[in-house]
Amino acid sequence: MLGFSVIMTTFLNDIPPRQSIVPMARRDVIHDAVKEALIKDGWRITADPYRIVYKDATLEADMRADKLIAATRENHSIIIEVKSFLQRSFIHEFLAACGQYQAYSFLLQEKGQTEAVYMAVSDVVYRNEFRSDAVQVLVRRFGLRLLIVDTESEAIVQWVESSITVK
Repeated sequence: MLGFSVIMTTFLNDIPPRQSIVPMARRDVIHDAVKEALIKDGWRITADPYRIVYKDATLEADMRADKLIAATRENHSIIIEVKSFLQRSFIHEFLAACGQYQAYSFLLQEKGQTEAVYMAVSDVVYRNEFRSDAVQVLVRRFGLRLLIVDTESEAIVQWVESSITVK
């Protein structure tokens, strides 16, 4: 029995420590259209995907983009999470996306990074799903920043800056 214990201890010691690495997910169907829209708008894609490493966890946002702001001559960086919302239940997928968005934002803040996180969605999804009263409340309360893209013309339609309101 002692031999089994030695073998198990050796086996367990050979297992690397657990690290939370989120495997690279399949790209959303509008990923390339969002990327092209950003490029057309003068953004430079600096990472695709963008890894957010915090201590023992690694998360992957869809991309990071930089743009030189002429008025201030400063480089502005953003993190983009692309969402197609193709599942049967929009609200279920939306709530999962909100959690993902907040996780990225919180970990970036903990690291002292200043990049804003944006959730990129198609203009069709925005018109059909994001205009409901309940979703508008959640967008505001989660403090979501949205990037609305016309996926046909690969053009940015609107930037939505939400602010958190606590009552």
